[in-house]
Amino acid sequence: MQYVLVALVAAVVTFLVVPLVRWLAFRTNQVVQPGGRMAHLKPTPTLGGIGMLVGFAAAIGVGSLMHSFRPVFIDSSEPTGVLLAAIAITGIGVVDDVWNLSAPAKVAGQVLSASLLWIFGVTMFWFKVPFAGIVVLSNSLTPLLTAIWVIAMENAINLIDGLDGLASGIVAIASLAFGLYSLRLEALGQLPSSSIGPIIAFAVLGVCVGFLPHNWNPAKIFMGDTGAMLLGLLLAASTSVVGGRTANVSDQTFFFFAPLVIPFVILGVPMADLVFSVLRRTAHHVSFATPDKKHLHHRLMEMGHGPRRSVAILWAWTAILSAFALLPTYVSGLGFELPIAVAAVGVLLYTLFHPDLKGTHSRSGRAMQVIRRKDAGTD
Repeated sequence: MQYVLVALVAAVVTFLVVPLVRWLAFRTNQVVQPGGRMAHLKPTPTLGGIGMLVGFAAAIGVGSLMHSFRPVFIDSSEPTGVLLAAIAITGIGVVDDVWNLSAPAKVAGQVLSASLLWIFGVTMFWFKVPFAGIVVLSNSLTPLLTAIWVIAMENAINLIDGLDGLASGIVAIASLAFGLYSLRLEALGQLPSSSIGPIIAFAVLGVCVGFLPHNWNPAKIFMGDTGAMLLGLLLAASTSVVGGRTANVSDQTFFFFAPLVIPFVILGVPMADLVFSVLRRTAHHVSFATPDKKHLHHRLMEMGHGPRRSVAILWAWTAILSAFALLPTYVSGLGFELPIAVAAVGVLLYTLFHPDLKGTHSRSGRAMQVIRRKDAGTD
């Protein structure tokens, strides 16, 4: 229940603060205009990540006052490091949303946030390579891997934040799954009660739940890079102190072989989008910072799915992947695969053969024929 309380505080505070941020964004003209790569139809304020930071800080503050969390906050620099890194990346996100930072400047800011985590000890110590053993990280290698982990997480969430409610919903589902996974490790005695990882996960869950009513289509406010990079940083912090410190849990399921693999599965949607983006831009010889409309949510829109349906489909895939990663840690045996496989097939068929898609494609085809006839007549 203490984790539920942390999530509840984060949700309530975020929900109450975001309207104030929205008012401030309007007053300072921090509004995103429609058009171009944007899917929204009217000017919408941004900087919603500021409200998310306030909600997260409130949840951590309440957690520090709870007796059951004393081992997390007594004689530990990690809570301070997480808060300082969160403030730093939020500030960088605000600057980026207002003045549009260059890609090198943004990466420098992400490295700064990762450095703060490392300085205060919020980092992985070792990780287990399946069937190869434990890899203990040296003091010289830890800062580099921390920076890579944080930058990958921040950019993955930033890239997937392309439709109303998409990023906040995916992160909420992933945070819930990872929080439950962390508690399972704690119950098995493989994660100490002093770990800050589960608290961060449930606080992020609350932040996303509190923000989502303001961000559901049509969105009243966007989280912007401010919020997307903040969520990525917090996910990186939570997963590194859990997955990077759990050496061996059990040999019953393959997910126990390498706890650090869990985040890649749970966050499979944004991670896949990140990998495809890098490969796509490398193949076209363009900068990684060059925006395009080939992300997963853009492709669903091109298929004929509307923005809400596209978001629901990607939420569903995140839930399926989360269940695939989480259930083996709670259920012994192999009986869990069948319902997950059925759900995956159902979502795939829904994605490819939704009844509305045929009509959408027909209308698109007729529109293209009209355009071609007009062009022919002009010529």
